[in-house]
Amino acid sequence: MHRSRHVPNGRATTRRSVARLKMALAVLACVLMLAPSAWAQSRPTPGQQVVLVTGSTSGLGQEVARRIAASGAHVIVHGRNRERGMALVEEIERGGTGSAWFYAADFASFAQVREFGEAILRDYARLDVLVNNAGFGSAPDERLLSEDGHEFRFQVNYLAPFLLTRILMPRLLDSAPSRIVNVSSLAANAIDFDDVMIENNFSGRRAYGQSKHSQVMMTFDLAEELEGTGVMVNAVHPAAYMPTGMVRRLGVTPVATIDEGATAVMQLVTSTEIEGGQFFNGLRAGRAPNAQAYDLEARAMLKELSEDLTGLR
Repeated sequence: MHRSRHVPNGRATTRRSVARLKMALAVLACVLMLAPSAWAQSRPTPGQQVVLVTGSTSGLGQEVARRIAASGAHVIVHGRNRERGMALVEEIERGGTGSAWFYAADFASFAQVREFGEAILRDYARLDVLVNNAGFGSAPDERLLSEDGHEFRFQVNYLAPFLLTRILMPRLLDSAPSRIVNVSSLAANAIDFDDVMIENNFSGRRAYGQSKHSQVMMTFDLAEELEGTGVMVNAVHPAAYMPTGMVRRLGVTPVATIDEGATAVMQLVTSTEIEGGQFFNGLRAGRAPNAQAYDLEARAMLKELSEDLTGLR
């Protein structure tokens, strides 16, 4: 007895093959639509300057990144939002002057900051400028905690840049003459070392002011530590109340432009007529807004605390 054998219908097989091909083409089209920027990134060419701008997917950082790329440099774009980051990278690459690559990292997580820093050390043989721009403003007026359990603004605005700067220091030293630019503020609340995490009498303005003041103290310490190495360190209050997301959340009417702020930051990135170890209010160097920044004992206490909290000690 012979078993019947099914012979596939040729037309049915052809229809299935065509359907599979159409599905494959549809999937490919989706990939091309969703991720064209993934193929637009490029690494720096030999001799091209490399500049890292943290928090460069919007606002001031975005404009600074654009200007740096327009000068012909390679920009390391950083932020939390991959879509915005890749859009900026694609814009820079299309411009045909500079180049860019995007890295995502949340500064509310020390683990992500470490991973980010280690990726930069792995992927780049040089780092000419580090612009510590990423930050979180005073609104909303509530006490928030980071992933690591620290007062949110203190970690995002100060501790995370402190950690990243230390991780990247070998590359900055190897690339000297190089620069570190800390984007700070005229908002400056002295640190109460008995309540650094502001568990008492909290306000968003106080937390923001303390974090930015800490950044200035770090600037002065680093400038003294790195004297003679070729690494220049400065801090800058770029402009008052620019039309950024930070200011919009605060509900304040902008009084300066992002263009003004970017010009102040770019001076510290490119000018050959400035010296390190200074606080700039816009384009002019002057005194830090809080006298505690000149207190050597307070700066030593902050550095020790920062090393402990970030795990560097």
